[in-house]
Amino acid sequence: MRLSAQIATTAAAFLLSPILLLCQDKAPESAPATAQVDGPTITQHPGARSVPRAELFLGYSGIRATPTDTLGNRLVWLSGGSASGALNLNRYLGIVADVGGYRDTRLRLKGGAGNPSSTTDSSGSAFTYLLGPRLSYRKYERVTPFAQALFGAVHASEVTQSQCSGASCVKLPSENAFAMIAGGGVDLRVHRRISLRLFQAEYMMTRFADLTTGDRQTQNDVRLSSGLVFGLGSITPPAPVTYSCSAAPASVYSGEPVTVTGTALNLNPKKRATYNWTADGGKVSGSAATSTVDTSDTPPGTYRVVGHVIEGSKAGQSADCASSYTVLAVQPPTISCTADPSTVQPGDSATIRSQGVSPQQRPLTYSFSASQGSVTGSTSTGALSTVGVSPGTITVTCNVADDKGQSASSSATVTVDAPALAPAPAPSTAQLCTIDFARDTMRPTRVNNEAKACLDEIALNLQRSSDARLAMVGHRDPTEAGSKKSSKPDEAAQRAINAKGYLVTDKGIDPSRISVYTGAAANKAVESILIPSGATLNQTELAPVDETIPAIPRNAYGKHRTAKRNH
Repeated sequence: MRLSAQIATTAAAFLLSPILLLCQDKAPESAPATAQVDGPTITQHPGARSVPRAELFLGYSGIRATPTDTLGNRLVWLSGGSASGALNLNRYLGIVADVGGYRDTRLRLKGGAGNPSSTTDSSGSAFTYLLGPRLSYRKYERVTPFAQALFGAVHASEVTQSQCSGASCVKLPSENAFAMIAGGGVDLRVHRRISLRLFQAEYMMTRFADLTTGDRQTQNDVRLSSGLVFGLGSITPPAPVTYSCSAAPASVYSGEPVTVTGTALNLNPKKRATYNWTADGGKVSGSAATSTVDTSDTPPGTYRVVGHVIEGSKAGQSADCASSYTVLAVQPPTISCTADPSTVQPGDSATIRSQGVSPQQRPLTYSFSASQGSVTGSTSTGALSTVGVSPGTITVTCNVADDKGQSASSSATVTVDAPALAPAPAPSTAQLCTIDFARDTMRPTRVNNEAKACLDEIALNLQRSSDARLAMVGHRDPTEAGSKKSSKPDEAAQRAINAKGYLVTDKGIDPSRISVYTGAAANKAVESILIPSGATLNQTELAPVDETIPAIPRNAYGKHRTAKRNH
């Protein structure tokens, strides 16, 4: 029996080796595959396929005794068929019921009295009825190796020698015995519901009785089968664990944290899931579904964080995911600077306003400096003092710095004006000397020596102020009414014309610079009013004189009087 078992084991190993090599070739296809996309990655396990609830096998089966010349074994060379039904309790374990029918075609006869043993043709049948467990290895997509051990009975009918007649032709009686088989095989799936049983090789043991002694003995055989397997129903395996993860925010500055969150689906609530994280940039802390990446001292760039969840060692009980995040270079702050007002008088102050902006919202510190004067303030607003500053332009610099030591500057200008000078007084007319004609009663319009002295002074003023003009305003006494009754000009006009005539004729003053008027004063005088350039004469109560009236020279008065006396 031991020899037969060794032979069966060796034969099974020899027959299984090509299939095991085929399975090894298929293994890479059955290994977990990681599907990488733009975003989360999910580990998929193709080995976690559905399993038939029941399997029906129909095929050829043959039994051979080992060794074939063993005496007492009535199952020497049988051919037939077998059918089995397997009820799968799960992916791996099933219960198998096996029925086989075989035809006996050869019979080995034991020689006697020196006659050798001989083999002859025979006619008979045998039926097996077996039940037992089966283990299936369903790791591969198309190939399923299995092993089984079945126990039951074998029924053998009468065996009759061929070409023989009479009672002596019945060589073996009908008999029932215990039977057991142990072995395995390989199924190759060719369709979703159909597989080809490449082979099924099993050691078979029977316990038929010795016809001479009546004692039951052990017979060793090999059963070989092949055929088709039909799958019925299905056992849907648990959905494989899937894992997706995300990183938020997707972009950070160095030193800012990144939160990574993993979402696992199809976890078994009865199992404890374990999480872990790795990252190629920064340090990951935490071993839960949510973790944090510390990016301190992480150079700018794009990095990847990978998460792993596992709840068991079987296929479909673990998954990976990955997500990316970007560490940005820390950018310096920016600042604007303005002055209000931008123009001041010496000693006045101006408000300096600045506005700093940090792209990553870091805390900011402000400071100010000025080319002249002084600026006070440590916030975004300062005050410029111009006390003791000379007129000119002051440049004020606004500075800002963040907590990373990066800084920026901007400037504004303030103009200090020179002190405003008092405006020059508007030019005004000046009253010069007045010529009094009242003393000469005989010649009340004549320019006498006293009048000459005044006119000489007036001439000097006109010569000193070459752009000035002169207004001569003559007046008359109310008692001088004779002129209104004659064609002669009135005394007021004549006096003014005579005074102008002196200045023009005797002093060479340009006549266009002198204007003559009559006024309303009740006297016998001529006023002289100096009109500087830009000044305006107040002509209220003044009347322009018709300057076509000739001036009477000073000597003309004397000649006229002498002629009168001679007369």
